[in-house]
Amino acid sequence: MDPAQSEMNTIPNGKGHESADDTSATTKTVPENTAHHCDRDPNKTGDAEANLAESQEFLSNMDEKKTPRFTDFEGKTSFGMSVFNLGNAIMGSGILGLAYAMANTGVILFLFLLTAVAGLSSYSIHLLLKSSGVVGIRAYEQLGYRAFGTPGKMAAGIAITLQNIGAMSSYLYIVKYEFPLVIQAFLGVDKPSGEWFLNGNYLVVIVSVCVITPLALMKQLGYLGYTSGFSLSCMVFFLISVIYKKFHVPCPFVDFSYNRTVGLNVSAIADPGGAHDEIDPACTPRMFNINTQTAYTIPILAFAFVCHPEVLPIYTELRNPTKKKMQHVSNISIAVMYIMYFLAALFGYLTFYGKVEAELLHTYSRIDPYDTLILCVRLAVLTAVTLTVPIVLFPVRRAIQQMLFPNKTFYWPRHIAIAVSLLTCINLLVIFAPNILGIFGVIGATSAPCLIFIFPAVFYIRIVPKEDEPMRSTPKILAACFACLGFLFMIMSLSFIIIDWTTGSSNSGSGH
Repeated sequence: MDPAQSEMNTIPNGKGHESADDTSATTKTVPENTAHHCDRDPNKTGDAEANLAESQEFLSNMDEKKTPRFTDFEGKTSFGMSVFNLGNAIMGSGILGLAYAMANTGVILFLFLLTAVAGLSSYSIHLLLKSSGVVGIRAYEQLGYRAFGTPGKMAAGIAITLQNIGAMSSYLYIVKYEFPLVIQAFLGVDKPSGEWFLNGNYLVVIVSVCVITPLALMKQLGYLGYTSGFSLSCMVFFLISVIYKKFHVPCPFVDFSYNRTVGLNVSAIADPGGAHDEIDPACTPRMFNINTQTAYTIPILAFAFVCHPEVLPIYTELRNPTKKKMQHVSNISIAVMYIMYFLAALFGYLTFYGKVEAELLHTYSRIDPYDTLILCVRLAVLTAVTLTVPIVLFPVRRAIQQMLFPNKTFYWPRHIAIAVSLLTCINLLVIFAPNILGIFGVIGATSAPCLIFIFPAVFYIRIVPKEDEPMRSTPKILAACFACLGFLFMIMSLSFIIIDWTTGSSNSGSGH
């Protein structure tokens, strides 16, 4: 027996439609063969029926005694909860960097890139679901094994691990940076004097232990549907606030620290006595803009739409799953996030224009760190990104189990140990990471193109039989072009980022 086929048989990853059809077909052939023999010997009809019933009972007992694996369970998650979970996986800290991306591309170019990445993300999910349906597997790592053996399995597992650790690090970095500001605003502390409860490093550890760890220890992803819905509602509140602030923040704005030092009124500075009737050039939106920071735009956008590691786990837990139903879940989630992304980027950019920073909330805090609405927005974003971490952690733990413990049954101590180890490593990374832009750029330029473009395309080409779709067929040619596009994005983004670093023109310092 082929080793690859042997491992595929020993690791269940949900019920494939094709496999179910084969099983039912095999079951139907037994009575036909039995009837054929009974026609030849009518006196043995009763014995044949008894033997058939006994054999079916024996096979049923064998199935009942089969050792359950960690992916052996019937999907019970509703369509709406699946949309919430996938939308929460898409929506994260990436939305905070999109206004900065628009400032460095222009409105039209940003809209084109955002639309292209959203459409390509939906197409890549289609490739994943098609490959999953062909072989009856609902694990990203096992699709890699089916396509390329152990190297494919390890490549998929490592990419998922790096990508999601980068995502969780960016989420916790927001907690580290914003949580102290929220507490500081509540207490009315102008200049912190080293209090431990205003130290972001301590606060990240506290949030990880008290909030994230209990949710991350859930056995199944579907249990987090309600927290995902609440997380998305927090981001909707963030979007509404960004739109509202566009019409209440003067342009150009004045830093809060400068305003307090000089003792001037902000509105008077913005328009002293109505003398400035003409439009300030710094407050004019640019439709197209190309500079060295444009290199970060594609990685940030790619990182913002990465949900592919969560697609197959959510598909596995979907009630009455079909490829068409899961594709609808994906399309709705991507469409909703696309609208929210564009509106948040547009109104964030139109509020601050060229002065918008890599993390949007920091720009608002420069105007008035004690603004009540912005304080509530900070709380909402903190809640949203905190509740997103457990969703993103599930695929990493699943990837580790697939790579290191593929044939093991579900074991609570191992389940807990993997989650605790991951959160410990991520906390260390967040405490020592220099800035959020570096995480967006490097991780987005490497893992994201693999998970969005390259892996789904090459897995599809290798898994779908040549008898069904020859290599020169239109779907496989499109998949090959899709993979080449992923390599192009990866090389281009990494090259621009390296050039930006070596020339010393990186804007990483302005991100915070």
